[in-house]
Amino acid sequence: MSNNLVEEFEGLIDRGSKEEFLLRQIDPARLPSHIAVIMDGNGRWASRRSLPRVAGHRAGAEAVRSTVESSARLGLECLTLYAFSTENWKRPRLEVTALMGLLKEFLRKELAILKKNNIRFQTIGREEGLDADVRRQVDHARRETAMNTGTLLTVALNYSGRVEIIEACRNLIDECARQGKNPSDITESDFEKYLFTAGLPDPDLLIRTSGEMRVSNFLLWQIAYSEIYVTDTLWPDFRQAALFAAILEYQKRERRYGDVKPAEKDSRVAAGVK
Repeated sequence: MSNNLVEEFEGLIDRGSKEEFLLRQIDPARLPSHIAVIMDGNGRWASRRSLPRVAGHRAGAEAVRSTVESSARLGLECLTLYAFSTENWKRPRLEVTALMGLLKEFLRKELAILKKNNIRFQTIGREEGLDADVRRQVDHARRETAMNTGTLLTVALNYSGRVEIIEACRNLIDECARQGKNPSDITESDFEKYLFTAGLPDPDLLIRTSGEMRVSNFLLWQIAYSEIYVTDTLWPDFRQAALFAAILEYQKRERRYGDVKPAEKDSRVAAGVK
C-alpha cells in the first residue's frame, strides 16, 4: 500500500504508533469526500475531572485544531463541524460568552494554520444572530482564506436543521410565486439551492462523539444517506487515532443508497425466473 498518507503526516505522528498503524490501513482512493462531526462531550469531560465546563470547551478547541489539520493532510474535500446550535443559547450566559470567546480566539490564533494548510473557511447558520465582534472575526477568516483551494472547513454557528429547512421552503415558495412556477414541478435540486449548505456535497460520513445516539437537529436533509459513526470518545479526547478509526470503519461499509448488492439483485432476479 502507498505510504503517501504517512508522508503527509511526517512530524505529526510517531513511527510505530497507533496513529501510524491506523493510517497505513486507510485506502487513500476511498476517502469520504465530506465528513461532518457532531462535537459532543465537552461538559462531561470537564465534569469527570472536577473542572468547570469552560475547561471542557477549551480542551475541545484542541480537538478541533487536530481534526482540522488532520483532515487537510488527508486531503479531504470538506469538513463540517457542529459548533453552536440555536438551542445552545439556552445554556448559562457565562458559558455562552465563553464559547463565543473561544471561537474568536480560535479563529485569531489558527488563521495562519488555515492558510498554511490551504484550508478555506466558511460558516452556515443564522450568522446575523451572533454578536457583532464574532461576526467580524468570522468574516475576516472567511475573506483571508477565500482563495484557498484545499479542504473546505464549514463551521455550523447558530444553526438548526429544522430552521434551515423552513427557511428553504419559504424562499422556494417565494420563487414559485415570482416566477409563476407550478409547485408540482419542484425538484430536490430546486430545494437544495436554498439550503445553508447550497454548493456543498452531502456528507459521506457523520461522526458523533460521546456515545449519544441522536443527530441533534444537524443537517437533517443532507444526512439522508450518510454513514453514521458513533464513538464513546468525548470530543476533547478526539484526536488523529479516533479520526482514522472512523474513516476505516467507513471504508468497511458498502454504500447502497437504498439499492441492494449486485449479487443480491442477481439472485432476486434469478428467483423470479420460472
